[in-house]
Formats: sequence, C-alpha cells, structure tokens
Amino acid sequence: MILPPQTVAKAQNALPFALSFLLIPLAFISAIYGGWTVILLPLVTWYTFSFLDLAVGLNTDNADLETTDEELFWYTAITIAWVPAQFLMLFTLIWYVAPAEHLNTFEKIAIFFGVGVITGTVGINYSHELMHQKNKLERWLGDALLAMVLYSHFRSEHLLVHHRYVATPRDPVTARMGESFYRFYPRVLKQCFQSAWKAEAAMLARKNLPATDSSNPFWKYAYLQGVCFLLAFALGGWAGIGLFLVQAGVAIWQLELVNYIEHYGLTRKHLGDGKYEHVQPRHSWNAAQKASNWLLINLQRHSDHHYKPDRRFPVLQTYTEADAPQLPYGYPVMTIAAMFPSLWRRVMNPRVKKWRDMYYPEITDWSAYNKAANPLPR
Repeated sequence: MILPPQTVAKAQNALPFALSFLLIPLAFISAIYGGWTVILLPLVTWYTFSFLDLAVGLNTDNADLETTDEELFWYTAITIAWVPAQFLMLFTLIWYVAPAEHLNTFEKIAIFFGVGVITGTVGINYSHELMHQKNKLERWLGDALLAMVLYSHFRSEHLLVHHRYVATPRDPVTARMGESFYRFYPRVLKQCFQSAWKAEAAMLARKNLPATDSSNPFWKYAYLQGVCFLLAFALGGWAGIGLFLVQAGVAIWQLELVNYIEHYGLTRKHLGDGKYEHVQPRHSWNAAQKASNWLLINLQRHSDHHYKPDRRFPVLQTYTEADAPQLPYGYPVMTIAAMFPSLWRRVMNPRVKKWRDMYYPEITDWSAYNKAANPLPR
C-alpha cells in the first residue's frame, strides 16, 4: 500500500517526537546483558538529549493555530501508542528481571532506576498531554500511565489546583525563590496529595455529595494502582513489587524535578482580597531547545500550555524573551542543575531578580511572595 505524499510528509514531521520509543529497546538490552549497560537509560535520557540540543539548536517556529485534529493524527498517535508500549515494557521487565540469575541485586535495581527515568520523563509527560484532552479514551489512558507510577492523584492536583493557582502561594508545585529542591520535594509530596483530595472533595460538596461518593476519582486511582500492584506481584513476587516501587519512586522524582524548574521564583501579582492577576506567559519558564522538546513533546513551551491547557503539543506556541522568561538550557540540563542547590541559585536567582525588575518594578518587598505554600483551596 502506497500512502499519499501528503500523509507521508505529516508522518515524517511527527517522527522526531517518537524518538522516546527508542528508549524501550535500551531497557531490554540492560536487562539481557546487565553489567555496564544498566546505566544506558539515564545516560541517554539525561545526557544524549542535552548534547543533541547543542547540535540541533533552537526551534522558535510556531505551528498554525488553525491546524485541525485530523492534521495532527500522527502526533496524537504517538502519545496513545506510548501507553501499551510502556505497559508491556514495565511488566515484561518485572517478569524477566525479578527472577533473573545473571543479574545481581544492584543491577536489578539499576535497571529499574532507568525504567523509572523513562516512565517519569516520558510516561508522566505523555499522561499530562492525555489528561488535558476532551476525549474520554485519552483521559483514561492518561490515568493508566499515572497508575503505573503510583501517582494517580497528580491528575486532580494538576487540573484542579495547579492550573488555577499557579505562581501563587496556594499552588504547592510553584517553587519559591531560594527554596532548594530538597526542601521543595518532601513538601510537594505531602501537599499535592492533600490539595488534590480537598479539591475533589470540594467539587463533590458543591453537588451535596460526600467526599467518599463513588464518583470521586480517588476510587478509580486506588483501583488502577491496585491492579498494577497485583500484576507486579503475579509476575515477579515480592521482588517484582520491590522493582515496581523503585521505578515508581524514580518516576515521581523526575516529575517533581520538572515541576520545580517550571515556575521557580515566578509569581502573579496579588491584587488584594486573596485575588491574583490572570496567568500570563511571563509566569512560566520556557526553553526552545529542539531535541529536548522532541523528548518532552514541547512541554518546554510551558507558557502557552498554561494559556491554552487543552492545546495539543504540536500546536503549542513559543514566546520570545520579551514575553516570557527563558531558561539558559533545556530541561535535561536544568533538572540536573536543580540537584545542586548552590549551582541552581547561582544560575537562576539572578534571572528571577531580573524578571521581577522587568515586570514588577513597583513591588519592593517580596517577602510575602516567598512564604511557605498554603495549597488547600477554600
């Protein structure tokens, strides 16, 4: 069967965003050969895409906003296809690695550390794309990806809390200026779950329903995560459960590293009476590095995502430094920098101060904007 030239061209344009699928064979190579190959996944994900960013440069082109869903078919197909691919990778590896005699305990843990890098960097990011869509199948697939990393409540927190309160003290995942990742991470783990639960409970209360009503998605979250636990145990026993938990923990850590850098130090102006200015492009850090945007399906065009949350990733627009703050490097490099607080502050705090002077010269006391978060919606 010969496809029309126009169809072939559209598929070719989407192909770079499918590079993430090449990480899956590396996971199996690590499991089969062990030894030094167990470092392949983090090495390729973190460093290869960083070097590719240097090689291929920036992409500041914007897609036509009138692009139809039919024209975006191949891009959508990539995010949908990832779900069964990740499922098969994760649980096949649990079945194979847990009893494997040619791998020692360290190698097994290292392999699933690498798997967590994939399920966090790619899987959670794809779930983020899917959860924002109106199509019920896509939203369900997003839930499935989150269940595989035991972070299902992220959907409720992200949609009901983060997008509403971003860049304010009421958003737990907006990192304050000067807050290290090591202070941010435990705070977020606790507050995100609390804020997600309270947001869902508040929605049910407006319908005169209790928080325990069957329509609360937390029941679905528990069910899907329970299925993953049972499957891991059925395929790998207690060792399978342990390996499953390793990859989930790494995936969550990867997600929160990205959350940390996306809005670090950025704040919306307080208008009084608990009200803030509308979210604008200047309230998210952006990066135009082409290769890391291939890996992260344009997540680095973060300002436009907050402007139009249901806009599919190929159509997300990029902004110049005049409209939105820019990171000096792509997310892979910046997440590594975030692990070293003194380096992070040296790189980012001057940029935050410059941003404050540029957009809010009238604010002279920023202490109120740096207070610990109160993420619980009223």
